[in-house]
Amino acid sequence: MKQFSILLDELQRDGRLSREAWLYLLQRTGKELRQIAAQKAEALTIEHFGNGVFVRGIVEFSNYCSNDCLYCGIRCSNKKAERYRLDEKEIIECCRAGFEYGFRTFVLQSGEDRFWNTGKLCKLVEKIKKDFPECAVTLSVGELSKSDFRSLFEAGADRYLLRHESADPEHFAMIHPPRQSWSKRMECLADLKDIGFQTGCGFMVGTPGQTLEHLAADMEFISGFQPHMVGIGPFIPHCDTPFADRQTGSAELTLLLLSLCRIMDPQLLLPATTALGTLMPEGRELGVLAGANVVMPNISPMEVRSKYSLYNNKNIADPGCAGVLKSELQKKLSSIGRKIVIGRGDHGGRSC
Repeated sequence: MKQFSILLDELQRDGRLSREAWLYLLQRTGKELRQIAAQKAEALTIEHFGNGVFVRGIVEFSNYCSNDCLYCGIRCSNKKAERYRLDEKEIIECCRAGFEYGFRTFVLQSGEDRFWNTGKLCKLVEKIKKDFPECAVTLSVGELSKSDFRSLFEAGADRYLLRHESADPEHFAMIHPPRQSWSKRMECLADLKDIGFQTGCGFMVGTPGQTLEHLAADMEFISGFQPHMVGIGPFIPHCDTPFADRQTGSAELTLLLLSLCRIMDPQLLLPATTALGTLMPEGRELGVLAGANVVMPNISPMEVRSKYSLYNNKNIADPGCAGVLKSELQKKLSSIGRKIVIGRGDHGGRSC
């Protein structure tokens, strides 16, 4: 326990550890040690952000995807997926409903849908920024060229989420088809930061073939890359993918990793993910207590939520009405001494 605490102090002081030190921490996932890390992370979260939690409204606007990631339920080869695509008007209405109840960041997420090309996305972003000028727009639409990323940034997009999935090229290749390149993913992330996006990376915990050594490499990558956001959630298999019979990732290890991220960089925007809430009834709240400072409720139309099926049993229980959703979220956060913050919640800013 003493060595564990010493390494946590070193991580807080330096923002980085050796690969061996990361591995040492990840090998110690007992409840008592996880609580030590969570308490340290929670204290840092409150120090830098107060007791506020940023809320982002996710609009999952298309489940068409040209990629064939082996873990994903909306992979292009899944013929059982019921495809849908929202139009601009529908997306704007989702944002409008969210705005009226205090949401000030909208996360536009989709598969890599060729219909929604860069030109159409730019027009959509411009429209959202015109209608809701005080709001931030986050995009999560996959890999693009640097010129496309730049066009989206110039159109007004503020943030971009692109999970690196694995810092190890061989492990990346185990969970993606050959045409998807680890080097391309890393190039995209570098391009996003260079252009000026608040950039998010991340990974799933427990993907097939993943070892603690891989996770140590992921943490080492994050500490060096210095993203503004990190998305970490447990791997949950989907019944219509090659990984249908694989084991679900550990929620407990996910919580530890959230704590380590917060200790590593107190300024991070760190969400308690939907996947964590799917595995654990109080996953969002536990994620916040472990160091997360963002929750991302779904404000997509109720009739399409079940179709954006990245994994089995995805939690789509958020109420359809944005007002009820906000009220229910506040109740849950109040139960752990936190509150919703009305604001964009940019990287490095205090919540209250």
